[in-house]
Amino acid sequence: MRILVTGAAGFIGAHTAKALLARGDEVVGIDNFNPYYDLALKRARLDELENNPRFEFQSIDLVEKKSLNDLYTRVKPDRIIHLAAQPGVRYSLENPQAYIDANITGFLNVLECARDHGTEHLVYASSSSVYGAHANMPYSVHHSVDHAVSLYAATKKSNELMAHTYAHLFRIPCTGLRFFTVYGPWGRPDMAPFIFTRKIIAGEEIQLFNHGQHSRDFTYVDDIVEGVIRVTDRIATANPDWDAANPDPATSNAPYRVYNIGSNNPTPLLRFIDVLENTLGMEAKRTLLPMQPGDVEHTYADVDDLIRDVGYQPTTKIEDGVAEFVRWYKDYYNHTDIAHNLN
Repeated sequence: MRILVTGAAGFIGAHTAKALLARGDEVVGIDNFNPYYDLALKRARLDELENNPRFEFQSIDLVEKKSLNDLYTRVKPDRIIHLAAQPGVRYSLENPQAYIDANITGFLNVLECARDHGTEHLVYASSSSVYGAHANMPYSVHHSVDHAVSLYAATKKSNELMAHTYAHLFRIPCTGLRFFTVYGPWGRPDMAPFIFTRKIIAGEEIQLFNHGQHSRDFTYVDDIVEGVIRVTDRIATANPDWDAANPDPATSNAPYRVYNIGSNNPTPLLRFIDVLENTLGMEAKRTLLPMQPGDVEHTYADVDDLIRDVGYQPTTKIEDGVAEFVRWYKDYYNHTDIAHNLN
């Protein structure tokens, strides 16, 4: 197939593109090189892909509808994996407009291209953040998610509503994936595993909000990518048993699905740090702080639907995933002083 991957210079996008190329697909990647974090890291991810003759990359901002439409008209992708977004919960408190532009207007333009050109299947990134103030664990796609606690979460919930509208009106098969905490090689510098590793190596204090009493459904990136590709291969269909009098939020009488994608195995943050310390052979200096605005205490993914429908099964243990991340970090940043602890 020919698959359009938005956010191809991003963490999950680059891994997804690489896996698609490895199985023989053609991949057209786009990214706008948003300077939210280190652009050199994004370019280095692309360097891993651009020697493949079945990969084409274009620098496009999804807000620029004409540029996206011109590309779409030329390459005629069979399916879309839409991973581009303005990420980050905390940054949404500082720069809300960035989230409206990238996550709402950008997604609208993707939907319009899918509508105009007859896309077989649109798979798009949602987020575990949509559960917000929800306290029932594990988080289930069959629960309502109407109490967002950050604008980032609100834009991701909006994406799900927008996708359902286009699936209903124009019969575009759409599948949303609520990503939980993804980590691994080439990870994002604004996320905890990256921040903690950098600071522990530098001998700096790490800040543990909520006094370290968080837990997260940490999921290794290879497990996530396998799930993304399995979902892309399974075109969303209408649920014939959907009942408008008792509506299921995860399905519809339109070709629309929503899934959680995570490890189904939440790890306490303090446990994650213990594993990181053991891998590095270094002790963290910890500072305990109160909960931050927009944050949630725990995340825990119910992935039963994804297991049932596509055979998704995350297998990477936290110890193995952290070791792979630290190896990559050491190689990329040339921290040879810790190399002896990684063999």
